[in-house]
Amino acid sequence: MELVSAAKGVMPFAAPQGAGVREEMMGYLLPAEYVAFGLTAETPTAWITTASAMMEAYCKRPTLLSASYTERVRVARHTQRVRLSYGPLTSVDGVRVRYAQSSGCELGDGFGAEVAAAFGVPGSWATLDPATLDVDLSLGEFRFGWNLMGLRYAEAEVTYTAGLATVPDAVKVACAQVVKNAQTTPGLNVRSSKMDTLQTEYFSDSLLDSQVRALLRPYVAERLA
Repeated sequence: MELVSAAKGVMPFAAPQGAGVREEMMGYLLPAEYVAFGLTAETPTAWITTASAMMEAYCKRPTLLSASYTERVRVARHTQRVRLSYGPLTSVDGVRVRYAQSSGCELGDGFGAEVAAAFGVPGSWATLDPATLDVDLSLGEFRFGWNLMGLRYAEAEVTYTAGLATVPDAVKVACAQVVKNAQTTPGLNVRSSKMDTLQTEYFSDSLLDSQVRALLRPYVAERLA
């Protein structure tokens, strides 16, 4: 499985169009919300930003908010079903598919497969209309419908939108808890207005405790976890 940019270059993450939303918020907790979630009003914004970045790293995604991703995945041969890495899934916006090779029985059975092989279809790429897919938003997956020649797909390049439209309380609680854990972690310099990156990486297990991990579990990338 690969995540690719629009230029088809392989990247650790697809460039998310919605990442700027979190940056404008300076994290997943607004200053006006600090007290309500157990922090002091004087909590440095940099701590919230660092905590938010740690949460994203744990979830193996560039943002928890809504963003556009392009992902290349293998298609299950028998079910012709694809599960996407990031959720919650909002929409499937574009799909390119590669037909299975004609070797063995991967391509399909019967006359349609013979015709496809004769015209060089196996191994080639084609663009599909996302409206033809059977999409399950709750599961973050879709299934390809039956095609005229009964051909199977081996690989798909999918552009889709996934992520949170608004920040839920569970994510805000997680963000505040990371900061609280930092404030009670011996050896971590919390008197500074900034949280040192190397220090937070060293103490990541204690900062991202079991409570935080449980709150973030629904947002961890499926295939990268």
